[in-house]
Amino acid sequence: MNPAPIKIGITGTHSTGKSSFLEAVQQKLADSNLSVCRIGDFASRAKSLGFPILKDHNFESTLWIIAECMRLEAEASLAYEVILVDRPVIDALGYLHAALQLTGRKLGEGRSEELRTIVTAHTPDYDMLITTSLDKAIGLGDGRDQDAEFRDAAASAIKTLVSEIAPGALVLTSSNQDEIVQRALALISSGRRAAASR
Repeated sequence: MNPAPIKIGITGTHSTGKSSFLEAVQQKLADSNLSVCRIGDFASRAKSLGFPILKDHNFESTLWIIAECMRLEAEASLAYEVILVDRPVIDALGYLHAALQLTGRKLGEGRSEELRTIVTAHTPDYDMLITTSLDKAIGLGDGRDQDAEFRDAAASAIKTLVSEIAPGALVLTSSNQDEIVQRALALISSGRRAAASR
């Protein structure tokens, strides 16, 4: 039986350095002989299926994104030693909370509890969880949703959830990417050594 892969998730609102971080980790791992899988872009695929996203996020779209993320993580665990997750499950819940706040909508208590229970139960499965810090001086990237109010609300909602569910998460800022990349690489290296010694 293959050892469990190292799983690293990075969460945060859009245009806060998630993609740049994951690209840096992948580049550093390019010559490591490790099999690496990067998964993400769940919201775009949800939208292509007809689910509402961003300010229109609802229970069904959030549940689909969470389930799709978990499905792809499980499939990747069959074949890869390192799994990099762009927008882990906590992210979807944060975006939903932001959407509900800005539009004045509410979910029934049962549905809210269902989503939070899934996210709370699954989040410890990440060997390292990283959350980005919103730097408003950095503009929204090309092709990104240009709603700055929603971007801010999503950042705040995700920060609150991370503090409640995963208080040990590392914080990626616009100035510490190299340090966090090195910590991720050290984790991957130590995990590989531990697996080899079993």
